[in-house]
Amino acid sequence: MTGIDIERFRDALLDERRRVEHALATLRDEHPGSLDEEVEEIAATSDNHLAETATATLGREIDYTLGDNAEQVLSEIDAALRRIDDRTYGICFNCGNEIPRERLEANPWASLCIDCKRKAEGG
Repeated sequence: MTGIDIERFRDALLDERRRVEHALATLRDEHPGSLDEEVEEIAATSDNHLAETATATLGREIDYTLGDNAEQVLSEIDAALRRIDDRTYGICFNCGNEIPRERLEANPWASLCIDCKRKAEGG
């Protein structure tokens, strides 16, 4: 890849990886038990448990979605770090062209140029 500071991108990816891992750990610490355990606890201690159960369920579903998204980002970051090691970082998987620096600045784990990303999303 020409014209970009690979080590700067590696550092940015590693920093982002640490940030996402911390967010995931915090999310897991806030909800250590299962949803079933949380629902049972609410039902046992509350007169208005249906509403509280619904709130707990919605909150936990949001947490699971955030966790899934964080896991996906970690996977993409790891793949980008492998591409740095393989010397293919910044090359579009689809068309083989260089991914513009601006796109990598905005999304350092990008594996597609913006045109290929748009096509992949149906746009």
